[in-house]
This record gives sequence, C-alpha cells and structure tokens, in this order.
Amino acid sequence: KINPLENKPAPSAETPEPAAHELAAADIEAFFDGMIPLQLDREDIAGAVVLVVKDGKILFSKGYGYSDVSKRIPVLPDRTLFRPGSISKLFTWTAVMQLVEQGKLNLDRDVNDYLDFRIPTTYPQPITMRDLMTHTPGFEEAVNDLFVPKAADMVPLPTYIKLHLPARIYPPGTVPAYSNYGATLAGYIVQRVSGMPFDDYIERNIFQPLGMRSSSFRQPLPRLLAPMMSRGYFVASDPPGEFEIVQAFPAGSLATTGEDISHFMIAQLN
Repeated sequence: KINPLENKPAPSAETPEPAAHELAAADIEAFFDGMIPLQLDREDIAGAVVLVVKDGKILFSKGYGYSDVSKRIPVLPDRTLFRPGSISKLFTWTAVMQLVEQGKLNLDRDVNDYLDFRIPTTYPQPITMRDLMTHTPGFEEAVNDLFVPKAADMVPLPTYIKLHLPARIYPPGTVPAYSNYGATLAGYIVQRVSGMPFDDYIERNIFQPLGMRSSSFRQPLPRLLAPMMSRGYFVASDPPGEFEIVQAFPAGSLATTGEDISHFMIAQLN
C-alpha cells in the first residue's frame, strides 16, 4: 500500500514498528564524555560529577576534571564531596514529612504551635508548615548573616531564627517567594519536635538508613570528610575560595558525594 501524502509505503499491521532502544550506560557515557570535558574547558570549570539512576539502581557514574586543580586530584563519584546548595532543603522537607507520618507535625497547623517564640499576626491566616515547604509563607527574603566568615562566627539555630525574623509582606499561601528563612525555620521545628539537634536528626534518620556515609550538614566538616571536600572555584584558572559557612544551615549546608546523593534520589523515586 502507498500513502499518497508521503509517497512511500505505509506500515502495515503485519509490520510492527521497531522497538525503542533502551537507554544503556554506554549511551550515557558517549554523550557525557563528548560534552562535559568540552564544557569544563570552555567555561573554565574545575570539575564535575555526573550520576544517573534508573529502575532503582545507578546506571552511570563518572567524575570529570579535578576537585583540586593545583594538586591534580581527580573528581571521583564516591570520594569527592560537593555542596549542592539548596538541594539541602529536600533533606529538611524529608525530615518534616517523616515527622508528619509519625503524627508529630501537621502540615496545616499554625507553625507558632511548634515554636518557643511567636511570629507576629500580620495577616488573619497563620503561616503553616505547608506554606514553608511551598515557599509561600509571605516572608521578605533577606541575606543578612545567611553566610558568616568562619564557623566560630555561627550562632545557635534558636538565636539565629529569633534575631532574623523577616517582615511578613504577603498573606501566607498566596505569593510564591523564595525563602531561605522559611526552610531554616522548618529545620528549627524539626529540631524542636524531634528533641534532637538538626544535624543529629538528619544523620540518624536519613543518612544512616540510606547508607550515606560521606554526607554531612556539619560545619566545619567532620575530620574524616574534610579531606574529601572539593575546592570551591569561581573559575578553575583562579585560586580556590574558602569553605563557605552557611549560618542558615537547614537551608543549604549539605556536603555530599555523587554516589551518596544517588541513594537519596532512589529512595525518593521509589
């Protein structure tokens, strides 16, 4: 049979379409081996790690470039720590949802019920944990003391939370506005409701069950992990910067390896 619109034989019912090629590690490696080194060189980037999970397993894992340029230390998926910034918030949200499952937190309850201070009643509706997790608490975003020069300059989480309460500028649940303070407040609530420091909670209830042995929110890093930390470069041709100290640590202080983060990815995808 001829399809008059295409002037070529139309597929018949007896001729099945060829099956799609199933994604394999070799396909991914060919793609990234051709792209990542070129990008690192063109953009003056020191190093990167790429890890792909599929069907509950690691399909591809490879490091590119260097974690320390001057010492020519290569990036290794299971040995090189990177700081994924606000991906840290996913661990805070996971901790929140664990406590929700245990009946210790209610996503739609006024967060003031979980605090040892009071957020002012600027609007009729209260701020809830659901608002914090969807970046709709209505807080003004501020960067004062989000980072501090060194670990000795950090203050305890309760002190930071109480001294840096931002203005409420939107009714909660109405306007999405990124809030590092909101995520940090959620981490403080995890700490209060669980009865253990935030770092301890994450280690015992997320890192340890998932076998994430090379991950930490702690600053400075634990002694065994510190040598594994990649150096921080704006560009690879310049000297590296110092290890950043995040005062609002539930919102962004995670350090982890590519392999460790794959365990978290698989747990969430499953």
